[in-house]
Amino acid sequence: MDKIKLTEAEWRDRLTPEQYHILREAGTERAFTGAYERMKAAGVYLCAGCGTELFSSAKKYDSGSGWPSFTEPVTDEIIDEHVDISHGMRRVEVRCARCGGHLGHVFPDGPAENGLRYCINSASMEFQPD
Repeated sequence: MDKIKLTEAEWRDRLTPEQYHILREAGTERAFTGAYERMKAAGVYLCAGCGTELFSSAKKYDSGSGWPSFTEPVTDEIIDEHVDISHGMRRVEVRCARCGGHLGHVFPDGPAENGLRYCINSASMEFQPD
């Protein structure tokens, strides 16, 4: 996979202010406010920073958390995981492996066989319908 490396000025030109805050500064949108939190359409969710396919709608479910939730990414290789100890807790942050953009976090309380819940910011993704 070819990595994408841009300057901060190039990222600011490419992204909306909200996307920049989430993808480049590891921000978080408020719960229940994201465009894709309640979306039920079939398709693929792409990284808003680089267009990499991240998650399939077939693996999306309503976790009740307020953010789009998925049981697994399209492939394990497109996600990088990092320990996040901010906000007084230990979490696992997920980033796009291609551009390094912050997507959200993964938690061990999901409904699928793997028991994972990928809790992802809507603003870090773009939806491509089938």
